[in-house]
Amino acid sequence: MSKPLPLEGVRVIDVATMLAAPFCASLLGDFGAEVIKVEMPGEGDPFRRFGTITETGSSLNWLNDGRNKKSITLDLRKPQGAAILKRLVADCDIMVENFRPGTLERWGLGYPELKSCKEDLILIRISAYGQDGPYRDRPGFARIAHAFSGLAYLAGEADGPPVTPGSTSLADYISGLYAALGALLAYTARARFGIGQSVDIALYEGIFRMLDELAPAYARSGFVRERMGPDTVNVVPHSHYRTRDGKWVALACSTDKMFARLATVMGRADLLAPDRYATMAQRVAAREELNRIVAEWIGQRDRDDVMQQCLDGEVPLGPINSIADIFEDEHFKARENLLTVQDPRAGNVVIPNVVPRLSETPGRFSSLGPDLGAHNEEIYCERLGFSREEIEGLREAGVI
Repeated sequence: MSKPLPLEGVRVIDVATMLAAPFCASLLGDFGAEVIKVEMPGEGDPFRRFGTITETGSSLNWLNDGRNKKSITLDLRKPQGAAILKRLVADCDIMVENFRPGTLERWGLGYPELKSCKEDLILIRISAYGQDGPYRDRPGFARIAHAFSGLAYLAGEADGPPVTPGSTSLADYISGLYAALGALLAYTARARFGIGQSVDIALYEGIFRMLDELAPAYARSGFVRERMGPDTVNVVPHSHYRTRDGKWVALACSTDKMFARLATVMGRADLLAPDRYATMAQRVAAREELNRIVAEWIGQRDRDDVMQQCLDGEVPLGPINSIADIFEDEHFKARENLLTVQDPRAGNVVIPNVVPRLSETPGRFSSLGPDLGAHNEEIYCERLGFSREEIEGLREAGVI
């Protein structure tokens, strides 16, 4: 017998575009929520055209992050479209959006208006700078959030320009993750206290929350952390090193015990002398010299050899994987982190599997991102009771 889904019966309306808020909805869909994706007629979410285009006419990005959703078309800018959305809201639990602040309000779809349709509605709002503050009206994307949050300032070599970490939309995904957390917290509060609420997330805030002691250190002493390449400010050796066969490994020696293990593996007990590098303070003070010693030792060995030596000595060392490495890695395979799905439109498509793994109510994959408006008939006719003639009229008027 199949296990229950934790969000089965929960209805979500996704009126957002691109990535942050739609990713939140996708996560909820992974665990059983019914997600209705509302898209502009004829255009759809721009994310459909962002990235590698497939046989479906949509991108791999869309197929992956639009998964487990139903697509309908609806122009919210038109009064008829706004009225139809309110009918949908009346029978849903959560709505997610990431327009600029004030946009929904201009369409007559602000939170008070939506609450009049569903008193305990949960509204998830993601925007570049949040719903208030002097920058609320500024546009923004993940790259801007990386910069504004302080992350980009820290990324790169000491004598080089700030860089975007990993060439990914990290802020979008982290915001979407925090939004999913906010949705679940609000859903729990609704079950306990009978109230709906809005959840306000700025795109930069999730990144900023994760910058460890950056804020308290500056407030306490005025310390401004600078770019350090692969190094870490308070820990040495804690970096990336190249092996003899031209590959790279990541080493983490975050305690004196870990460094003692490394010195033993290296056959360098002399490094642990009281007047050398026995303590973290000594190692941080001698960062350049110690990094050179470790780099030389690792650089004289192939990656697999140094990996085995360190793992045998319980030293935290890991490979720096490319995506090609990941596809060959036995651990990724054992944990089924890569899910191959068969799609009638695009054939076999490989996507990241559901995270997190729940033992009794696990999530599941049901479908890749749908074609634009694929569920119009189901939602408008079967759910809302429109006749086919009414649907045709709405289509001719450009409402759907």
